[in-house]
Amino acid sequence: MSTAIKPNHIGRKISRIRELKDMKQEALAQALGTNQQAVSIMENSETIDEEKLKEVAKALGVTVEAIQNFSEENVINYFNNIYDHGAFNKHYNDCTFNPLDKVVELYERLVQAEKDKNEYLEKLLKGK
Repeated sequence: MSTAIKPNHIGRKISRIRELKDMKQEALAQALGTNQQAVSIMENSETIDEEKLKEVAKALGVTVEAIQNFSEENVINYFNNIYDHGAFNKHYNDCTFNPLDKVVELYERLVQAEKDKNEYLEKLLKGK
């Protein structure tokens, strides 16, 4: 079975958006006040009435237009644009410390904790 979305198959578009949001049919059903079987039927429907589409859009946290205009290509372009404009890299450059220094600091604390534990155990053994 092909995973390609027919340009006007609203149900499949809803399904893909739901999957991209890591939402199960059961969760969408609960948000819509229905059951999983109804969501499955809706996702297999090529068309959906406008009111139901508004409810689904709200439950998914997107606009009706986002559902109607959804395509895999648009999603890829969206993420490529974010990456190309540095949105993913922006926050990594804001680091105010050297991560390697933090790793060394943690390692030194672990070594010191082991030394302290060994000293404590030695004292316990000498006390007997």
